Amino acid sequence: MSADALFRTTQALRTRLQQALIDAGDPGTVFVGPLDDPDVRGAALILFLYRIMPNASLRNREHRVLSDVPPPVIVHTNSLPLDLHYLITVGTRAGSSEEPLLKTLGIAMRALNTEPVLTGAILGHEIVSVSLEPLSTEEASRVWTLFPAVNYRTSVGYIATPVWIDPQLPPQNAGNVLTDTLRAGQRARSVENV
Repeated sequence: MSADALFRTTQALRTRLQQALIDAGDPGTVFVGPLDDPDVRGAALILFLYRIMPNASLRNREHRVLSDVPPPVIVHTNSLPLDLHYLITVGTRAGSSEEPLLKTLGIAMRALNTEPVLTGAILGHEIVSVSLEPLSTEEASRVWTLFPAVNYRTSVGYIATPVWIDPQLPPQNAGNVLTDTLRAGQRARSVENV
């Protein structure tokens, strides 16, 4: 993927969660951003990217990407494979407690468990696996201390991996010249001998 891999992966995950809510008949929205953002009001779920880590097992591996133009496969030897750690939190709805939103969180968890792979044009047809990541009490409290003005709400952690940031490709040079031929039109001349 390109430098916008973090954005594309987050959008694909948001779309998956939003579609799960629609399919379940829940009119709620999925907000992407920090838990204390003023625009979060009314969202059914909050998707927050709280940590980005290099993927240690893929760190020194080649990343092969299918290409629409020759060569058919581009091999990157210095790509950056990442693990994206997300927090999915129940949102807030005016005049409502957290209890009905637990159903919404269950819908999201079922969708990610049923279809744990993100792919498609938004991800350049690459495959990103999404899995539940248990958060210790200590880790969850560290995340929540980032938002001292927000009351704790039920949250679950997920990890999306691998997300590749590939180096920028150099500009493509024109193909090598294999044959040099000069063709010119012929013009008939009539020459009279005098």
